[in-house]
Amino acid sequence: MDGNYLIIFMKILGSLALLIYGMKVMSEALQKMAGSQLRHILGAMTTNRFTGMLTGTFITCAVQSSSATTVMTVSFVNAGLLTLAQSISVIMGANIGTTLTAWIMSLGFKVDLTMAVFPAFLIGIILIYTKRSRYVGDFLFGIAFLFFSLVLLSDAGKSLDLAHNASAISFFSSFDTQSHWSILIFLFIGTVITCIVQSSAAVMAVTILLCSTGVLPIYLGIALVMGENIGTTATANLAALGANTQARRAALAHLVFNVFGVVWVLCLFYPFVNFICSLVGYDPLGSHYTVAQKAAILPIVLAAFHTGFNVCNTGLLIWFIPVIERVVCTIIRPNDKADEEDFRLRFIQVGIMKTPELSVLEAQKEILSFAERIHRMFGMVRDLLREKDGDKFKKLYDRIEKYEDISDNMEIEIAKYLDQVSDAHLSDDTKGKIRAMLRQISEIESIGDSCNNLARTINRRRNGKEDFTEPQYDHIMQMFELTDDALTEMDTLMTGYRENLDATRSFNIENEINNYRNQLRSENITDINNHEYSYAVGTMYMDIIQECEKLGDYIVNVVESRMGIKQNSAQS
Repeated sequence: MDGNYLIIFMKILGSLALLIYGMKVMSEALQKMAGSQLRHILGAMTTNRFTGMLTGTFITCAVQSSSATTVMTVSFVNAGLLTLAQSISVIMGANIGTTLTAWIMSLGFKVDLTMAVFPAFLIGIILIYTKRSRYVGDFLFGIAFLFFSLVLLSDAGKSLDLAHNASAISFFSSFDTQSHWSILIFLFIGTVITCIVQSSAAVMAVTILLCSTGVLPIYLGIALVMGENIGTTATANLAALGANTQARRAALAHLVFNVFGVVWVLCLFYPFVNFICSLVGYDPLGSHYTVAQKAAILPIVLAAFHTGFNVCNTGLLIWFIPVIERVVCTIIRPNDKADEEDFRLRFIQVGIMKTPELSVLEAQKEILSFAERIHRMFGMVRDLLREKDGDKFKKLYDRIEKYEDISDNMEIEIAKYLDQVSDAHLSDDTKGKIRAMLRQISEIESIGDSCNNLARTINRRRNGKEDFTEPQYDHIMQMFELTDDALTEMDTLMTGYRENLDATRSFNIENEINNYRNQLRSENITDINNHEYSYAVGTMYMDIIQECEKLGDYIVNVVESRMGIKQNSAQS
């Protein structure tokens, strides 16, 4: 008999593994199908707390994963796309959206879906091998795995026959269902298990299994469901560990929201549960139900409680979002190390690794930040040219060198992050974006190298015996002005949607830089021959002009990559 139990236990564990995998495949397929549309919805439809809540509900229903929605929301806060208050309303909506999963699972336990599962597998594998519909195939495979695991769990539950197992009945009977201590114990168990397996769906499946066999009283089952609500917040909090202050606050708000909801439900536990049971038509204290009747109705009771709890909690706390915001801001204080904040990756962190679509979005924000930082570096070079004070010159020159080190590190860190993202199964569109981004960061780092080369030439001129003539200074400043315009235009094109952008102005500025370089090169030869200045000064002068022209080429390469234009085979 012990051998039979071991086989059944392994079957249950395998079924849970299959369920978690099915949820993962289904959620990722839905996210790939929806992709950027979900990001646009999340960014555009959070104008107030109610639209934010509805958005969170919709997205969670769409991707069938509250964890995906909350991690997405935390990453949006980290990237500065959502405010803390907006993120709290979205997370509240995610809690309502996740109740759909409980209803799907209760259906899986109540109805034998075996006949629907195997055709879904067949259609799914056919679609996976057709390029156009492979995400639909992934989705069908995921949902087929989900329902198949529920069928296996249900069969395993029947095989266990816990209703006639004296040890199981004795164990669960030892807990007084009318005692708050018993409720707290099972709440704690539900929280811990959910934190460990990182899947509220798996805990919900086990709860439905135990309740439907008749050995786990509904009060204790509901306590497990409440614990699962707290445990599911661990995913977002783990994802936010390496994020900025606001993102950590958003993750903590998810925990505060669910803990507060559990606290008030515990205060009204028995009246609230009895009310939910009465809506479904079940008597929690009734002893006349057969095992078959319990198997049919208890999954519905658990799903109804899950929905009622989250809807009531959101309906109550949505009015107190400013209070929750103040609480999490008090608990998590901002980092006062401003200098450290200035010189680190702002939007992507080692600790945050989510769906490829979201990772690409954060990488794009980081690349924009990289471009803006390099633009500031070029501004320092312009200031360096005219700086006469020795101490100020040295500080500025040292700062430019420091920026050069930072740009090297940023290129490496962003490239490593994109390399991690590329390990996942990606859509062709996302693969193209990653290739373009890798090219962008390489060219932006080259702009940083050019800025450093300009600073070195200026430093070499300062340490020499001769200075540039006033016309040379004017020409260099004019070239700097053109280069700065090119950088400004590049920054503009790095934001917004590619379809709405026009690179014509960038190409026009590049032509101006090339023509001006050619003009100054001819004039320089003439001026040296006329002894306006020495050959050494003329060489340093042209080094600066030529470096600006190279810098302009790198800028055009970034713009071409951003606009999806193939790289020219040769630069001017």
